[in-house]
Amino acid sequence: MKRWLISMAVVALVGCGGMNDKASDQQHLMSWKDSKELVVLVQNGPTALYIDAEGNYAGLEYDLVTKFAQSNGLKIRFVVDNSYASLLQRLQRNEAHIAVGLHIDGAHPGLAFGPSYQSVSPVLVYNDSMTEAAAWQKLYNGEATIKTLPQYVPTLTALKVQHPSLAWQVVQDQDSETLIQGVSTGDTDFALVDSHAADVAQNYFPQVGITDTIGQPQQLAWASNANDKELQDMIQKFFGQAIADGTLRQLMDRYYGHVNRVDQMDAQAFLDKREDVLPTFRKWFHEAQQKTGLDWRLVAALSYQESHWDPAAASPTGVRGIMMLTTETAQRLGVDRLNPYQSILGGARYIATLRDSLDQAIPEPDRTFMALAAYNVGLGHLLDARELARKMNKNADSWADVKSTLPLLRLPKYFGQTKFGFARGGEPVVFVESLRTYYDVLARFEPPMGTSQPTLSSEIEVRNPNNLPLEINSALRPVQAAASMPANVAAGAVKPAPMRVAMLHQ
Repeated sequence: MKRWLISMAVVALVGCGGMNDKASDQQHLMSWKDSKELVVLVQNGPTALYIDAEGNYAGLEYDLVTKFAQSNGLKIRFVVDNSYASLLQRLQRNEAHIAVGLHIDGAHPGLAFGPSYQSVSPVLVYNDSMTEAAAWQKLYNGEATIKTLPQYVPTLTALKVQHPSLAWQVVQDQDSETLIQGVSTGDTDFALVDSHAADVAQNYFPQVGITDTIGQPQQLAWASNANDKELQDMIQKFFGQAIADGTLRQLMDRYYGHVNRVDQMDAQAFLDKREDVLPTFRKWFHEAQQKTGLDWRLVAALSYQESHWDPAAASPTGVRGIMMLTTETAQRLGVDRLNPYQSILGGARYIATLRDSLDQAIPEPDRTFMALAAYNVGLGHLLDARELARKMNKNADSWADVKSTLPLLRLPKYFGQTKFGFARGGEPVVFVESLRTYYDVLARFEPPMGTSQPTLSSEIEVRNPNNLPLEINSALRPVQAAASMPANVAAGAVKPAPMRVAMLHQ
């Protein structure tokens, strides 16, 4: 069972690989005060640094380091490494100023850890063809071996006191997600990994089971040279401010706030329909991206959340079709909502219109999330929720804050002071968070249309000398060509009608 186990405590192009990059990283490290550049060691992976569905660098550590550098007027050089142990060893060899995403411990002389910003716990991952009790029994009897990461050896060592037959293998060059994928495919029997990585990966690999947490929670922090007191003070101040102003909470929500919304059965059903049903409509989702600029996988995730890709879907409230449009919305869009081709393109155009109607100062992806909420509940109620956020001294431009005020629209105390009145505001929150999970899965398994290198400012550089996979879907097999249009579907060209946005959900 998946659990929320994360809590708040207290770029140039990707390198092509080669000896020159490695040699330059191992040269004497200049002081960040002299160079005005911060060299940062980071692991590649979905909890630290990766290239997201939009082709941009992303990840909690990437975002935090970028904000830290900006607040201190520094350039950044990220150095990507796939080995947790190597991060610590290279930092001790003075190859970087800081290393990020590390477990706080006292076993590394010469290093100082900053404040904790995230709490994680080890969990056992096993194939869900067996029960949790059977998995542990097999391990306690010495019938199988656990693969794990260096940071969790102390946990297993303590467990071995009570279970002497317990055995494990430490892997140095893999991350938690790789180990989880190995359990899913049967290449690995058991893995002990980070709880936050397990929660994210279980949406991609629903065939695995996850145990309760083992041992005590462990705190994540940045590490730096113990003699660099000024840098340590800067890190301390940054995290204090990030907690106080909500920056850390908003970033946590961006990367982890939706990961437990879809259960294992729903995730498996979605993956099955991706294989069996999505090929019928894939090329129309592609066309929707070409005409609106929206990622086709986002439109497909929206369609699945609405109808499970059923062109004949209908609800008691009168919405129908693969995009579940109302009669009035379909008329405004000039589409036949029961024609899946027209419905997909019309629904995508409607989302694009909703997004364009919102304040352009709202950063992405928050602006898109709010447009999706408006698609579900109506633009007027979304604007009411943003106004409530302002009145409550929250950030009306942050989805993390707006999703906390939307459910209040069902309470007289709050909807009585709004322009558009009562709404079942909890529904759009569930809608958007579930949709985000489906979008993450599609981004993991479906390639984007076209390819591009991430665009970075002149203040950021990412060095990847070993050509480690950074793209969110880099390890996946190619997708087959989309199926041809069904003979029983009339996919006539849609003539866009003049579009206006309804302030209430129609």
